[in-house]
Amino acid sequence: MAMNGAQSLLQTLVGCGVDVCFTNPGTSEMHFVAALDQQDGMRAVLGLFEGVVTGAADGYARMACKPACTLLHLGPGLANGLANLHNARRAFSPIVNVVGEHATYHRALDAPLTSNIEGFADPVSGWMQVSEHATEVARDGARAVQAAMTGAGQIATLILPADTAWNDAEAAHKPLPPTPKATVPDERIGTVADALNSGEPCVILCNGLGVSEAGLNLLGKIATQTGAQLMGDTFIGRIERGEGRVDIPRLPYFAEQAEEVLQAYKHIILVDTKAPVSFFAYPDKASELTPTDAVAHTFSLSGEDTLPALEALVAAVGAEAVQPSLVSLARPDLPRGALNPDSIAQAVAALLPEQAIVVNEAATGGFAMPGLTATAPQHSWLDLTGGAIGMGLPAATGAAIACPDRPVLALQADGSAMYTVQALWTQAREQTNVTTVLFSNRKYAILQVEFMRVGAVNPGPKAMDMMELTRPDLDWVKMAESMGVEAVRAETAEAFNQALAAALANPGPNLIEAVL
Repeated sequence: MAMNGAQSLLQTLVGCGVDVCFTNPGTSEMHFVAALDQQDGMRAVLGLFEGVVTGAADGYARMACKPACTLLHLGPGLANGLANLHNARRAFSPIVNVVGEHATYHRALDAPLTSNIEGFADPVSGWMQVSEHATEVARDGARAVQAAMTGAGQIATLILPADTAWNDAEAAHKPLPPTPKATVPDERIGTVADALNSGEPCVILCNGLGVSEAGLNLLGKIATQTGAQLMGDTFIGRIERGEGRVDIPRLPYFAEQAEEVLQAYKHIILVDTKAPVSFFAYPDKASELTPTDAVAHTFSLSGEDTLPALEALVAAVGAEAVQPSLVSLARPDLPRGALNPDSIAQAVAALLPEQAIVVNEAATGGFAMPGLTATAPQHSWLDLTGGAIGMGLPAATGAAIACPDRPVLALQADGSAMYTVQALWTQAREQTNVTTVLFSNRKYAILQVEFMRVGAVNPGPKAMDMMELTRPDLDWVKMAESMGVEAVRAETAEAFNQALAAALANPGPNLIEAVL
């Protein structure tokens, strides 16, 4: 049958296994929208802001382990979504980013929405292509999917001029074979084995495939055999936690605490990560956190074939028959009395369902959460990887769409929730099984901490006003309900316990405003 470029692209994407499109389209993308109507196998999910679209694609990719596609409107639409594409890049999330463009013959006229789309896309894209002819669109779509799945995963941005979408095309393109992962060199495996066998204190800092369930089982064998300490990066795209799994502490967020922890080690072994640095620069403090008398050993780089290399390392340290230390299930009692970050974490640990997906953007309110939930039932944990706030609500939406059979718990700070609050509307529209715990302290608490740490002392009323979310207070119950999400407010631990238990028993979007 005759088809246009947009139809050939949709058929190609579905044929390559891409079956969800998070979208906020405009005029230039209408032929793609029309093709969605005709293409079985592609689900279209509308976001009311592009940051919701890109954040949902990130959460989806982390849980589905394959790309969704986005559909964004020209350069300004892409620019609205850049913050969560930045987070997705740091999480190594595979995403096919489709950005509409003016027709090829219209670009030179400098119409009001003309912009440098390539310039916007380049910093967050591992691959980028402008389709200049309708007959190239299908091929470029297949290349985009292949590129998105390259290495650890990356963002592939396909820029689609309007006439290449509406002009005649020939056919869909068949899927392209995956790009093989690079092998970890034997020399690195040998060097790390020597360090682990040296008798000197070692810490294995890991991320990526190192914190997959298979990776942690292998690292758990190595740690048990050699006495090395396992530790995760401060922020991890996805980690499997809970009963029957290997638990690892995280490198502390604050640089001085991280330095203190690392001082105990002579060897820092890096698995799918890089040598640690402070999140920000601070006056008269080091940015690089490796102790001066320690050696950092790169075992594997992100995107390399890490798991076979870890199997070889297990053999090199004689740990084949060793059993890793696994977590036993232990739930705390439900809290009573005051509602604060500790009592919220205790309640979550007591009530977290089996196979939940936890999306953590709780900021200062969530510091107690990882420790208290370590012995909860098995669950997946997704962090804010790039530091650009506004990821939590969209990523929870995308994760729920990727895994409709699993409950999603979003731990969400109030300040960052306002960046992408429109995600609640998408959750209601798609009837996603997301429970949001909204930490309502009515301030940017982390900025109040950082204000002192950077040496800007004695904050006055104008400075403090930039970190307070008051005058007026945000009413999260009314906001959520206005977008179709059931919501309640909790001001005591007992009320929160009851609200959380009810929300988790009620599939569909729910929000609990936890007033701190």
